[in-house]
Amino acid sequence: MEDALKDAKTPLLDGIQLPSDLRELPEGKLRQLADELRIATVEAVSKTGGHLGAGLGVVELTAAIHYVFDTPRDILIWDVGHQCYPHKILTGRKDRITTLRQGGGLSGFTKRSESEYDPFGAAHSSTSISASLGFAVARDLKGEKDRNVVAVIGDGSMTAGMAYEAMNNAGAMGSKLIVILNDNEMSIAPPVGALNNYLTRLLSSKEYRKLRELGKDIAEKLPHPMEVVAKRAEEYARGMVTGGTLFEELGFYYMGPIDGHNMDHLVPVLKNLRDSDIPGPVLLHCVTVKGKGYAPAETSADKYHGVAKFDVITGTQHKGTSNAPSYTKVFANSLIKEADKDDKIVAITAAMPDGTGLDLFEKAHPNRAFDVGIAEQHGVTFCAGLAAEGFKPFAAIYSTFLQRAYDQVVHDVAIQKLPVRFAIDRAGLVGADGQTHAGAFDVTYLSCLPGMVVMAAGDEAELVHMVTTAVAYDEGPLAFRYPRGEGIGVEMPETGEVLTIGKGRVLREGSKLALLSFGGRLAETLKAADELAAHGYPATVADARFAKPLDTELVERLVKEHEIIITIEEASIGGFATQVLEHLARNDLIKDGLKIRPMHLPDRFQDQASPSDMYDDAELNASHIVQTALSALGAEKTVTDIEAGAAE
Repeated sequence: MEDALKDAKTPLLDGIQLPSDLRELPEGKLRQLADELRIATVEAVSKTGGHLGAGLGVVELTAAIHYVFDTPRDILIWDVGHQCYPHKILTGRKDRITTLRQGGGLSGFTKRSESEYDPFGAAHSSTSISASLGFAVARDLKGEKDRNVVAVIGDGSMTAGMAYEAMNNAGAMGSKLIVILNDNEMSIAPPVGALNNYLTRLLSSKEYRKLRELGKDIAEKLPHPMEVVAKRAEEYARGMVTGGTLFEELGFYYMGPIDGHNMDHLVPVLKNLRDSDIPGPVLLHCVTVKGKGYAPAETSADKYHGVAKFDVITGTQHKGTSNAPSYTKVFANSLIKEADKDDKIVAITAAMPDGTGLDLFEKAHPNRAFDVGIAEQHGVTFCAGLAAEGFKPFAAIYSTFLQRAYDQVVHDVAIQKLPVRFAIDRAGLVGADGQTHAGAFDVTYLSCLPGMVVMAAGDEAELVHMVTTAVAYDEGPLAFRYPRGEGIGVEMPETGEVLTIGKGRVLREGSKLALLSFGGRLAETLKAADELAAHGYPATVADARFAKPLDTELVERLVKEHEIIITIEEASIGGFATQVLEHLARNDLIKDGLKIRPMHLPDRFQDQASPSDMYDDAELNASHIVQTALSALGAEKTVTDIEAGAAE
């Protein structure tokens, strides 16, 4: 393929704007089209970065689905959406594909507002079967029996309980629904061969269905014991050849596995499913290769799951150089050091060992690292069980993914006062993954829980101390949050210190104005303080460290000694500022003349852009803090004046 990439010629694809154009092609041209689609996908992601491997694995499947089914009238739902780039190229977005994950550009996932070919938005896993069942039932209620509903879900997403809940419901309801299992990693299938492919075509055909129905009719006329035996014989004979007993038990008609890269197998089977009279849900098992057709991806350990911009020919990624360690790595290394000293420390991740740094922990302590798969609910309750037996579990889960386990955080951890430690990565805005991955809500949804300790690291050194504090704290659940990306370059401690629970710190003393920061905006807060001081407005700067329990002594001191209090946090409304205002209001501490200005993420879902641009949009960068302060001070100078003076 690397030779093809050098030329990068896509004559067939160039003539296709929509799936309706694709359906005009002779079936024999689909192989060439798939090759061109793979070239276009690699070219696009090389310029933007993104999720490459998953998309390359479904190139043939994507082309075949749009060729066979009448999209967008027929509903096509992708799970997660990591694999949707080829889909976007074929559905009217080819000319914008190099804007993927960029500000104002195409989303890296399916998005309803972007295209009618994206009937359901995705970014988190295991939602497709539930959503597609909703679409299928809606279709039935509207009497539109000639419309198909197709869901494509990966084997990884099938590990989540939600997928099984949906399959169980779909099997019981009996609505016509096609679920395609994109199996690109797990060994749930026997080797794919010609016989399997032939049998799958046979089993999906109307002829076999008629024969099967005839057999059932005959079986029903037999005495009951013989009827049961006959039905079981047919079911298990088919299961022995093709597998799928589990799916059959859930009420699905199982077919496969088939080669997900062979158009001669895919197209006939999909046509059979489209035209079949199978009354209920069907599961088609396709075996694919993640990163298929692009050697650097196929040979990479992660199959180029998520990549930076890269050289198309060599596959070399163009990653920026870091001046400071990433927060994720600081967390991992700190936890390893603590685990070296304490054999009760265990670490749990939900299918994100690399993203959370627990791959490093696993190398150091392989018997104390657990990847539970895409199963955040199970992961949290698993941690609760470990904590109940005296261990010190660290649940390393992204902020947005922890949302999926909220009931477990409440019911299985907080109510029982179990000392589960939640290490919350990707706090705040994350950039290219946009609104679906922004860690905006954890401060709010955790701070409302009785007995929960909620910390946020203002810099990477503070994160070290918070890991040590979490190890030492056994009174109940504790969470500490930290942003994505590199730290701010502060001096790192050799060992962490145990922080006093509920106590912040004052970094600078000023007058009139106090800037009270919680979490990752501390560097911007200090920068704002520098600008204000340079123009004659020295400010007190405090790092709250804790949203709960709140450092009430610190808050009361700031209120007593200053006329203006500005709270700054990279979290939603209802978070840290709410805790501060609640305390002040409850204790009648909002005195005459006191001005309080909360600064937090806007009360809306923000579109993707660079993190810096997203924080500009949120008005949480240093210049916005300066502007807020000047406005509260009633100063005549504006931030524009200050920036102009600095430029001179």
